[in-house]
Amino acid sequence: MPWTVRLRWGVGLLLVLAIAAGIAWWIAAHWAPSREGYPVQGLSVSAAQGEVDWGTLRAQGADFAYIRATSGTAARDPRFADNWAQARLTGLRYGAELVFDPCQRASDQATLFITTVPRDNAALPPVVRIASDEQCPSPPGRDTILSELNTLLNVIEVHGGKPALIRLPEAMERQYDLASGINRTLWLEGNFFAPDYASHGWVIWTASDMRRIEGVDGPVEWDVVAP
Repeated sequence: MPWTVRLRWGVGLLLVLAIAAGIAWWIAAHWAPSREGYPVQGLSVSAAQGEVDWGTLRAQGADFAYIRATSGTAARDPRFADNWAQARLTGLRYGAELVFDPCQRASDQATLFITTVPRDNAALPPVVRIASDEQCPSPPGRDTILSELNTLLNVIEVHGGKPALIRLPEAMERQYDLASGINRTLWLEGNFFAPDYASHGWVIWTASDMRRIEGVDGPVEWDVVAP
């Protein structure tokens, strides 16, 4: 086969692959579990998403939003107050998220959270999102993490008046088996496929961390509630 023919075949194959990749990306970016299987669906947001058009989000089918409030002992999300107020005004159900850093004192993290998030009887239960321990100079053991989590939960649950949810990434669960050591409702993660990595079932699942939806620039975490 002449080299010019081979070149045309090669260029044609690359073009087909590029088109297929583009189609696959579009499908992934717009996918969500069916409403028949999961009637209640929403999203998680933080300052990373920039300014959010909350009215458009609700029109796009979001039923609830979890809004990043704090991370660790020192980081307040700079868009929390605005996101909290706007979600409430548009009629979405809303709740606050705390990113728990296993490397830092739980009491300090709890204090930052309760001084950031207002008492609000209409709010959803708070969620504690477990961060990776990769940045810890000396990673804590399982018993230490569970003890610190218990300290954190005691404070934020009194403040909010509701039991918290635990958002548990697969890597941390496989390393520490946290689900079996704490009696709280679980929130698990896994793109496109329902997760089963914890010792008991989940109530919320992050079904995609790449969904594109009008009202937000860039990808969002799309969450569904177990039927």
